[in-house]
Amino acid sequence: MAGWEQLRAFNSAGYGPPVAVLAFDVAGRYAMHDTAQQQLAHRMSELALSLQDETDHPTTLNAIVDAVVDMVPAVTWAGISLVRGKAITSEAPSDPVVAELDELQTELGEGPCLTSIRAHHTVRIPDFGKPDQPWPRYAARAYELGARSLLARRLFVRREQLGALNLYSDETEAFTPDAEVLIDLFAQHAAVALAGATHEHHLNEALANRDILGQAKGILMQRDRLTGQRAFQLLVRASQDSNMKVVDVARWLVEETEKRAARQS
Repeated sequence: MAGWEQLRAFNSAGYGPPVAVLAFDVAGRYAMHDTAQQQLAHRMSELALSLQDETDHPTTLNAIVDAVVDMVPAVTWAGISLVRGKAITSEAPSDPVVAELDELQTELGEGPCLTSIRAHHTVRIPDFGKPDQPWPRYAARAYELGARSLLARRLFVRREQLGALNLYSDETEAFTPDAEVLIDLFAQHAAVALAGATHEHHLNEALANRDILGQAKGILMQRDRLTGQRAFQLLVRASQDSNMKVVDVARWLVEETEKRAARQS
């Protein structure tokens, strides 16, 4: 089985990308005999291990972008577009050019990165200077800013769509099929690391929210001599009346109580 098919089978089986990644030769086959390829494989393996240690979004995203600019040939700038509910946000751009082009896609409601996320496939623009671009206003601005080609690769794990890894080059036809193999490997590592950081973030947020709700309930129980259930019901009613989240009401109550205690001490 060819290397690429092996990777596909490995991923489809639910294992995700291997930590020790095989580099590829110019024919697109995996090999370990060349020193440069061994160095590449070693760097990819180190990256995978380092991403596993990251537990917050900003650090993880910056590590991904820095590594892809450093490791993928012909990449001039890079960034990540994330899905947040129905909104798509630009994260960790390596250059203001990336941020501006992401903002432009948001304003236009269309573009290669958005299409990569929404249509669930890789989008390639080999030459921004050619006529009949699918997104003419976006392509024209990208060309003005110095971008000549683009590859937008979606980031996903199993059924969870996370966003897109967006690579820009100041050269036309920059992303060869061989480079795309490396990009695909890299994107799989990035997606797994990002999913782990997302899970960790949500877990920490849930624990913090539970803690603040517990504090707020305790304040109401002690101050107004309420049961725990009645205190929570009071927080829910305040949330509805103020059009705020319950946890935000709880946080406000705790902060106000702490301020009052500080003034009295």
